[in-house]
Formats: sequence, C-alpha cells, structure tokens
Amino acid sequence: MPSAPTPHTLRLHLQDEDATIALANRIAPLLCGRHPATKACGPGGRIHLRGELGAGKTSFVRALLRACGVTGRIKSPSYALLESYNVSNLYFYHFDFYRFSDAKEWLDAGFRELMTETAVVLIEWPEKAGDVLSPPDLDIFLEYADTSRNACLSAQSDKGRLWLTQLITPRL
Repeated sequence: MPSAPTPHTLRLHLQDEDATIALANRIAPLLCGRHPATKACGPGGRIHLRGELGAGKTSFVRALLRACGVTGRIKSPSYALLESYNVSNLYFYHFDFYRFSDAKEWLDAGFRELMTETAVVLIEWPEKAGDVLSPPDLDIFLEYADTSRNACLSAQSDKGRLWLTQLITPRL
C-alpha cells in the first residue's frame, strides 16, 4: 500500500516480483498514452531506474514493455547498452549504463538523438552517465527490504507529477 504521498514522491512496499509487475502494469498506460489522464501530454516519457544489482529494475522494465504491447523476447541491454522496440509507432528505448566507467561514454555512444519527448526511454543505472542526462519524468529507486523491495517514485517533471497523481488516485 502507498505511504502518505507528497505531491512529488510516492513510496511503496513491493512484497514480491508480482507486486513489481503490478506497479509496471499500472504505469504502462500512462507512458503509452492509453490512460485518459494523459491525453493532454501524449505518449512517451523518461524513467530512470536506480538500485543495487538484483533489486528489480530489469523485471520492472520487462513488465512495463509487455504491458505496453511489446511481444517476443525482451533482452536485458547489459552488454549491448540499448534494446529498442516499436509498438504502433511508439518507440521504446531500454538503456543499461551499468558497464559505463566514465560519463563521457554516454556522449560517445551517440544516444542523445534517441532522447525524444515522443519515445518511451527507460534507463537503468542513469548515475553512470553523470550529469549529461536530462532529468527524467519519473525517477524510480528500488531497494532491498529483507525478502521484498521498497520503491520510491519521484516525479521530476509535470508529466511525472501527473503520473504519480494517477497512481495515488484510488482505482474504481
């Protein structure tokens, strides 16, 4: 259950991987433009995912991509740095910067042109790119809590605040 929300932050306890998948399933329509509240801002957006190895970042991304309609194999971009998908003319870019040793590698890789407002950009380990990335719409931090996880979702833009508002609003 959500803790007392602030306008820009939501803290959740994720009991297991199913709870992580459920969270991704709730966020997916907001990114894909299938949620009525997002008609004004349109599809697309940026999410940064932070947390230790094994905290659930890739599981979250896989579930979100599935909920947005990505079919087939969803690979972790740990070695390739980027996996891209296209569903109904909406582009999804899943980055994993874990292997970066210098923020300059992000610039050298030429990823800047993929950071459009109309694409869904999901970045694991964004801190490895230093301060060269623009702030995300939503920053998600996953951390271990015994055998479960805690998630802190922090909105960094108007779009991110809209998403959090929709997550906080009880579903009917």
